[in-house]
Amino acid sequence: MTSVAASRVAALIPAAGQGVRFGGELPKAFFEFAGLSLLARSALALSTFAEIIVAAVPENFVAAAARELESVDAEVHIVVGGATRQDSVAAALRILPTDIDLVLIHDAARPLVPQSVIGNVLTELRSGAQAVIPVLPVSDTIKRVANNGIVLETVDRDSLRRVQTPQGFVRSVLVDALSEAIHVATDEAGLVEHFGVSVHTVAGSELAFKITTPEDVSYGLFLLQEA
Repeated sequence: MTSVAASRVAALIPAAGQGVRFGGELPKAFFEFAGLSLLARSALALSTFAEIIVAAVPENFVAAAARELESVDAEVHIVVGGATRQDSVAAALRILPTDIDLVLIHDAARPLVPQSVIGNVLTELRSGAQAVIPVLPVSDTIKRVANNGIVLETVDRDSLRRVQTPQGFVRSVLVDALSEAIHVATDEAGLVEHFGVSVHTVAGSELAFKITTPEDVSYGLFLLQEA
C-alpha cells in the first residue's frame, strides 16, 4: 500500500453552478479573469501539486471546459456536475484511479490561491490528518440577529474562522462521508465533521478570497497587479 508521504494527489473543481450572484451569461467558472478563465487559473494553481485534475461543469460546457484546460500540465478529466456541490464532487470522485489517496477540492472562484496554502494543506495531510482546511481569523464584530432584524447577541469571534479552499482529505474519508451524507453541507469539511472526523486547519491567505460579485473582480485584478 502506498505510504501517506508518497500518496498520489488528485484535485477536484466543482464548477457546475451558474453563479447567480455573479451575473453574466456564462457560468462563473468560465468568466475571463486577466486573460484566463477562473477555472483555468485555479486548475493551473492546483497542477503544481496534483497529477490528476477533475472539473465538474454543466453538461453543455464540457467541451468548453476541455478547451480551457488544454494548457494544464496534469491529467485532466471533465465530468458533468450535479444539482448540488456534493453531487458534483461525488461525480468527480467516481472517475479517479483507485491508487489516488489524497484529494484536494477547490473553488474555481478562488483563482489567486497561493502555492504555499495548497502545499500546507498537503503537508498536514501527509503528517497524518484526515481532513484539512485553510482558514483565516474573523476581524469584524459578529452579531447573531433575529429574522426581524433585532440583535440577539454578540458572538465571541476569537474561536471563529473564515474557511477557504483547497480543502484536503484522505480519499476514503471523503468517499464515506459522501456516501452516507443525509444533509446538504456548504463544504466538504462540514460533511466529514458530521461523521466525527477531526478537521485540521492551516493558515489561509487573503489572496485566496472568493470571487462572488463583479466588484470582487476589480479587487482580484488589483491583487494580481500587486503580486
